[in-house]
Amino acid sequence: MPVIAVIDYDMGNLHSVCKGLEKAGATPKITHCAKDLAKADAVILPGVGAFDPAMQNLRSRGLEQPIKEVIASGKPFLGICLGLQILFESSAEGTQRGLGIVRGKVRRFRPEPGITIPHMGWNQLEITQPRSILWEHLPSSPWVYFVHSYYVEPTDPQIRAATVTHGTQNITSAIAHENLMAVQFHPEKSSNIGLQILSNFVAQVREQVAA
Repeated sequence: MPVIAVIDYDMGNLHSVCKGLEKAGATPKITHCAKDLAKADAVILPGVGAFDPAMQNLRSRGLEQPIKEVIASGKPFLGICLGLQILFESSAEGTQRGLGIVRGKVRRFRPEPGITIPHMGWNQLEITQPRSILWEHLPSSPWVYFVHSYYVEPTDPQIRAATVTHGTQNITSAIAHENLMAVQFHPEKSSNIGLQILSNFVAQVREQVAA
């Protein structure tokens, strides 16, 4: 089974992610060691919480450059929730620099009548990259689980793999470009749809290992 490093920086629900990966047929390895990221077949960056503590924790563990090197190497990489946001340059939530791997910023939802902030619960994805491996074997508008008050706004709209609508605001809910994928929702909390998304990621890892 492929070994997938799950980055531990005190900002993620690691147990749920690992359980989902095991069901998808992978061997997860929770780690904050750069050497483990280099050795693994793929890497997942989960995240729950605030932008600034996340970046501070990554930098204090010396993980900023190893993450950039892993992505540059072509190894499959998946960010989840906060793990999507910190790939960007900056956030309205804080003052720390993001990883800057993806150009763009993290914005806060605009208050408007009839919507709640945070955006919490089940919502339907609007797929914008139907050929992305993330969406294989899924219905055209799958339901997934969200918990967030901030969303990413990529400079290049072509990297959007899916959007979601909350109130009148249609925002990016997933990105995909070559080996880099990231989602705003929680696949590990999204029942069978989420498990299929993790299985699709694991399948890509298997293909790359076998190549």
